[in-house]
Amino acid sequence: MPFSPIGDTLQDKVNQNKPLQKQVEAGQIVEIAETVFASLFGPDEAIHVKPLFLKNRTLTVTCSSSTVAQEIRLNQAEIVEKINTKMGKNEVDRIRYLS
Repeated sequence: MPFSPIGDTLQDKVNQNKPLQKQVEAGQIVEIAETVFASLFGPDEAIHVKPLFLKNRTLTVTCSSSTVAQEIRLNQAEIVEKINTKMGKNEVDRIRYLS
């Protein structure tokens, strides 16, 4: 019996389980959002925003600075577009921010 790489086995399991696949994609979106915020705001301001989770195509983030929350509001369309582009499909429609 030949062995298969663990990555291939895990990918097969994820692809067979739709709820698990959605959770994995949501985690990827949070990671992508972190990089998008870092590139948009720079390292000094990006520490004030933290992507939390994706639910119903809405990315929820927390902001410790009202300035960053305002910037997110003003640039929401651009941020959403960058996240979806890096993800390779449209998974995020809007951003909800908590301050």
